[in-house]
Amino acid sequence: MRITTASVFVDDQEKALTFYTSVLGFLPRTDIPSGEYRWLTVVSPEAPDAVELLLEPASHPAVKPFTSALVADGIPFTSFGVADVRAEYERLLGLGVRFTQEPQTNGPLTTAILDDTCGNLIQIASLQPA
Repeated sequence: MRITTASVFVDDQEKALTFYTSVLGFLPRTDIPSGEYRWLTVVSPEAPDAVELLLEPASHPAVKPFTSALVADGIPFTSFGVADVRAEYERLLGLGVRFTQEPQTNGPLTTAILDDTCGNLIQIASLQPA
């Protein structure tokens, strides 16, 4: 068994696709109509055959209270690995991304938290070898 797809709930699939590709740098992978929504996934350009990120519509009634509570408490919905959090933070700031947490280092782990503009906080993280 292996992980093939992970999901992030988004309030607007088209807006999410633009943000996740044009800003974060993911590549579009799958775009299949599915009723009023789409099975819409992106992948990392560094691992295009690895786990797909499903930009899942936030249409279920439980999603809004769940994601709103996470955002209100400053809790990221998921985390993406980057080689250098500080460099990625500067790159994304230059593209107008809003961060709710600037880079912080705790031992070998550095993290920052950004707003994906689609209803989520997303953590970026890098782990330096001990």
